Order: sequence, then structure tokens, then C-alpha cells
Amino acid sequence: MSRGLQDWQDMEKERETLQAWKERMGQELDRVVAFWMEHSHDQEHGGFFTCLGRDGRVYDDFKYVWLQGRQVWMYCRLYRKFERFRRPELLDSAKAGGEFLLRYARVAPPGKKCAFVLTRDGRPVKVQRTIFSECFYTMAMNELWRVTGEARYQIEAVEMMDQIVHWVRKDPSGLGRPWLSGTPASESMAVPMMLLNLVEQLGEADEELASNYAELGDWCAQRILQHVQRDGQAVLENVSEDGKELSGCLGRHQNPGHALEAGWFLLRHAIRKGDPELRAHVVDKFLLLPFRSGWDPEHGGLFYFQDVDGLCPTQLEWAMKLWWPHSEAMIALLMGYSDSGDPALLHLFYQVAEYTFRQFRDPEYGEWFGYLNREGTVALTIKGGPFKGCFHVPRCLAMCEEMLGALLSPVAPVPAHGAGSPAADPARGSAE
Repeated sequence: MSRGLQDWQDMEKERETLQAWKERMGQELDRVVAFWMEHSHDQEHGGFFTCLGRDGRVYDDFKYVWLQGRQVWMYCRLYRKFERFRRPELLDSAKAGGEFLLRYARVAPPGKKCAFVLTRDGRPVKVQRTIFSECFYTMAMNELWRVTGEARYQIEAVEMMDQIVHWVRKDPSGLGRPWLSGTPASESMAVPMMLLNLVEQLGEADEELASNYAELGDWCAQRILQHVQRDGQAVLENVSEDGKELSGCLGRHQNPGHALEAGWFLLRHAIRKGDPELRAHVVDKFLLLPFRSGWDPEHGGLFYFQDVDGLCPTQLEWAMKLWWPHSEAMIALLMGYSDSGDPALLHLFYQVAEYTFRQFRDPEYGEWFGYLNREGTVALTIKGGPFKGCFHVPRCLAMCEEMLGALLSPVAPVPAHGAGSPAADPARGSAE
């Protein structure tokens, strides 16, 4: 057989595998969205229930503001990006969730601080001294504006964004955290990550806002890059404010899923800026490095937490396998392959996707389990709670479906590298 014919056959085989995974992602996305549409909507008070058992039954009616914002964003994003989700009931549910946020999310309007937990009818229960409820409020409002054209949503988004930036870069006192003399002056990677995500969200197809936030985006990227420590051999979750390694458990703490999520945030930023050097650096340090250190060689899956020196982490759940790191890994690795054509990244994407669909997916009731023990068996049967809602799973499935579609597009031929990948079987996915 000629080399040219062999290359063509390898490329056709790769296309078949990509097509199979695209179909599998789409089928699973439809099942996941149907689960939330059926079980999570509060028809009486508005907003969404997220504390759902395996079969979708509500086991607690508290409402978590960051999950309310995530679900509004997710519904709007699907409505805007996918023809098959351009359904009135999806948009109406997103708008109802958005109105619930407008009425109840902020603890003391006109102040911007949002609650973390609300009662079913919108009364504040708990406030976190962080920016994350406000970040997802901003994402929800911006995406609502994009699908409805109603300026009031965009005004809310931009005003909240300005407040978040003020808290992060100028004066954090509005968050309510007391200053204690013994507290280490540390920076979690989560803060510049979320800000960078907001820069990308608000700047999409908006040249004026993209220009306004350009310096902020670069600042966020540099702050995230400071978390690469140990001569480039580790990504640490917390560093000092001037980018140095911290002592103790706080400084040794690693979160592989967070590093991978930061990786695709950074990669998207680098692609938009047209910076090939940054793109290569991100793939090396935020995709390959955390994956290789975080993957469990004995049982498969990504560890939740690690200690960079190999000491026993103090978090009880450190060895568990959670839904969201695997969702973020799939996005990051497929985005890295889409940008670079590196077959190693495609092989790792297949590795994570096979594990994730096999271990997390619930073929009986739909959606994914969120919490597995180290061996990969289900530890908690719940489908949602204070931290898991309609976000990481559908975002992953939707983004992967889009990226796989782009790779299969005639204008974007699949690189003929031959990743040595196992084929996905959509028929098996449907039958499971």
C-alpha cells in the first residue's frame, strides 16, 4: 500500500471517530438538557431547583445564586448557538430565571453584593465573601441581552462587571472580608480565571467592550501565569500576591481540574490575541502538565486535589473523582487539539471522554453523577446540589459538539496525524 493511500485511510478513520464522538456528544446534551427542563423549573416562584436526586426529585428547595446564573447562561447559550434548542420554552425559562435574579439576587439593592443562598421565594440566607455569585449573575445578564436584545440586561451586566473589577483591583472591603493580621497575602487562581472568562463573555462580538477590557484581560492572563511554579514543573492553586510560592498546605495545594479549566480560558485568550508563543506555553503548562500529574494511574480519572510534594492532602475528598474536572479536561484537550493539531492532545481527549462517559453518565435517569470515589464507583447519587447545577456538563457537551463539528467541516480538515484513538460507538452510547 502506498504511503499516500495509507495517510488517506488514516484520515478517514480519524474523521469517522470524530463524527462518532460528535453524535455522542449531541445525544448526551439532549438528554442532559431534558433532565433539567423536566425537573428543575420552579413554576410558582421562578428560578431553578438544583438540589435534585438521582431521578430528579427535589430534596431541598434552597436556591444558589451562582447556579441560578449558570442555568440562565446555559439556556441562553444553547438557544443562541444551536438551532435545535431555539425553542420558546427554553428562552421563557431563561427569562424567568433572569427575572428571579433581578428581583432577589442582590442582598441590599442598590448595592451590588449578591447572596450565595436564597430561600425558594427569594429571601437571602447566606452571603459568601467572594465574587463568584456576582460573576455568574453578570454572565447570565449578558447572555440574556444577547438573545432578547433588551438593553436592561446588558446594563446590569456591565454595572456588575465594573463592581467586580473594583473589588478585585481596587478595594475588596465591599466583599465583607475582615482584615486579619495573620492571614497570608495570597491569590487564588480562581479570581483572575473568572475575570478572564467575563472579559471573553462581555467582549464577544462587541468591539467597544472588547477594547475597554483588553488591558484587564492581559492582566488576568499574567496573574494566572504566575501560578506556574517550581521552574515550570507545577501549577499551584495559590500563590502570593507578587507571584511567589507560599509555604504550608495552602502553597502546596494543587487542583488539576482548575488548572485545565484555566488552560482553555488562557488558550481562548491567546488565540484571540494571535499569540502563538502563549498558545504553546498554555498547552504545555496548563493542559499537558496538570493532566499528567493529576491522572490516577491505578484507577483512571483525575484526582480532585493534590499536594505538589506528594504529601497527603488534608481535604477529605482529595482522591475523589468529580464531574467538573473531567468536563473541563475534555474542553481543554479538544480545544488544544483543534488549535495545534497535536495528536497527543486528541488521544488524551479520547482517554478522558471514554472514562467520563463510562463512569459519570447515568443511563437510567439521565444527567451525570457528580461524585465518585477513587475507584470510580458512585459515592453520591444526587444529580445536583449547592455546587452542581445545569452548567459544567451541558457546557462541556455543547462546546465539544461545536469543536468536533468545526474539525469535521470541509473548510477545516482534520490533521492527518493518526492519534491511535479508540473509536466511539454512538449506537453503544444510545443503548447504555
